[in-house]
Amino acid sequence: MNFWQQLPKPFFAVAPMADVTDVAFRRMIAKYSRHVRVDGSEGGPDVMWTEFVSADGLVRATPEGKEKLMADLLYAEEERPIVAQLFTRHSEHMEYAASLCLELGFDGIDINMGCPVGAIIDQGCGAAMIKTPELAIAIIRAAKRGAKTDEGGIPVSVKTRLGYNTDEVETWIPTLLKEKLAALTVHTRTRKDMSKVSACWERLLRIIELRDELAPETVIIGNGDVLSLDDAKLKAQKYGVNGVMIGRALFGNPWFFNPTLRLPTRLTMLPTHGVDINTIHTADISSASVRYVPLSERFKVLLEHTKLFEELLPHKSFATMKKHYKAYVNGFPGAAAVRATLMACDNTAEMELVIKAFLEKTD
Repeated sequence: MNFWQQLPKPFFAVAPMADVTDVAFRRMIAKYSRHVRVDGSEGGPDVMWTEFVSADGLVRATPEGKEKLMADLLYAEEERPIVAQLFTRHSEHMEYAASLCLELGFDGIDINMGCPVGAIIDQGCGAAMIKTPELAIAIIRAAKRGAKTDEGGIPVSVKTRLGYNTDEVETWIPTLLKEKLAALTVHTRTRKDMSKVSACWERLLRIIELRDELAPETVIIGNGDVLSLDDAKLKAQKYGVNGVMIGRALFGNPWFFNPTLRLPTRLTMLPTHGVDINTIHTADISSASVRYVPLSERFKVLLEHTKLFEELLPHKSFATMKKHYKAYVNGFPGAAAVRATLMACDNTAEMELVIKAFLEKTD
């Protein structure tokens, strides 16, 4: 079933980010972004992605290596709909990995054709696919075969960029749309841009025109420089996308999708060229229905998140968890010192002692 057509419009999605949106963090988002909508239904993020997973690794890895990769495909029912993101330049590996994800019960398969990281580019994967459109087509078709998309299996989508070194919307995007994808996510920068320039959401207007012409059923998702739920709603309205994908603003912020809870935007954003954070929030934050998450709760959730990380992902370095600390531990007197002490911790037990001592001192 193509779940994409059942999502509310606009919908809001959790981006796939390596060593960030792992199973532990997704479960925290599912828990703390959960809320009751106006119509009485339960809300939260409308769709989640896994971290990207190497299809080559799933095929070639040793039993021990494959076990570690399979941990990146762990998910819980509360994360649904959940999409497995895969990458490879080998169509037979993509077909196998997509078939595996179908067996694992995922709701969809997404192909990474946008990652700008050198190690992925060197494999001919991620954004490098933009330079090999015929191979990209072969990979999409292999994913559909493995996912049994045309036989009632699960839908296939792609996440990509505007181009490699330059804007290639007029050639690259039609190549993808002609493959009748269920969804297409576009990070509105080129690979060359990385995050050095502002995301160019205006180009989504042309991408939607191309979609309407070539693949009317394909869902278009915008991505890049989304700093708050208010900002996501504004972008969806202004540019007419079906959905908005959120990435860096999720750091340390499992409350992101809850409309009545928030962290100050300055705590959740990473430096982004040309973005004025003072223009982001449109909601009346003085309203009784909207509150900032108190410091004690931020620490409680940080500890819970870290314990879950250690429980579910014991093979990963504890240092991986520390990517979230800047957002969790910021914006209060003494934050830098507490954060520095936490960064020196090697396990949850040490962390818990630091947090307990700080909260007792501030009570």
